[in-house]
Amino acid sequence: MKIFSGNANRPLAQRIADYVGVRLGDATVTAFPDHETFVKINENIRGRDVFIVQPTSPPANQHLMELLIMIDACRRASAQRITAVVPFFGYARQDRKDQPRVPITAKLVANLIVAAGANRVLTMDLHAQQIMGFFDIPVDHLYAAPVIYRYFQKKDLSNLVVVSPDIGGVKMVHAYANMFHAPLAIVAKKRTSATDVEVLSVVGDVKGKDVLLVDDLTESAGTLTRAAEILKTKGARKIYASVTHAVLGSHAVDRLRKSKLEELVTTDTVPHSRVTGFKMTELSVAPVLGEAIKRIHNSESVSSLFDVNGARPES
Repeated sequence: MKIFSGNANRPLAQRIADYVGVRLGDATVTAFPDHETFVKINENIRGRDVFIVQPTSPPANQHLMELLIMIDACRRASAQRITAVVPFFGYARQDRKDQPRVPITAKLVANLIVAAGANRVLTMDLHAQQIMGFFDIPVDHLYAAPVIYRYFQKKDLSNLVVVSPDIGGVKMVHAYANMFHAPLAIVAKKRTSATDVEVLSVVGDVKGKDVLLVDDLTESAGTLTRAAEILKTKGARKIYASVTHAVLGSHAVDRLRKSKLEELVTTDTVPHSRVTGFKMTELSVAPVLGEAIKRIHNSESVSSLFDVNGARPES
């Protein structure tokens, strides 16, 4: 087995390699003066089982090209099998034609990964699970739920209710509610722009209860902070948020500082800079990804990783 990393999230790749018990592979991933990506694998991988760890964190296009070129380099170096480990799969929100004359970019990216030479994809908490069907190769879809569940189990959250900040995330939140054996509620919203949302109503009872807002992705934090505001007006006590992929810009950080949220819990699928003035906790998913890599390499079951407190995150 060989594990390589591009420049998107090398610390996560190192933690995965440490968990698996192998040395992180030696690869040069740099750019020419005109910003074209250059890749060279600096060790023999002929006949090896290769895993390339590369989320599409910002800048997404650059890191996507690094992934594609690394896959091509490994294919041309005669690797036996190439698995693209993409903890955060970019372009996942463009998974359908919801307007005239727009692309289905998630399908395009899937085609590019297959065309580059990947034999398998390992990813986590896709924005839309149907994206697995865009690939003509096996896809192992993991969940951050077990890591997040263990963290919140240590907190004294009495009378907990799990809340979806939009209708599209109900299935995911239902799985969390089953794990915590807690009721669920929904915040109905209407998006007014790429960064702003308008909250319409709350379905469910949150009065006097601790709330856990669950989502897969946040960039502007508009959905989370507006949901927290309306939940507070409905009588919620402490409000926590859990997001697998927190791709936060400066605008999002400012919103979080002014929000009604007690804490934002996220994972290291994408790298984060230090945030001040707001409590943000980063949990590592390296053990989950590392265990999946070991099981894929040994042709063992990956789905058994999902059992948490008698429930499964994909249910």
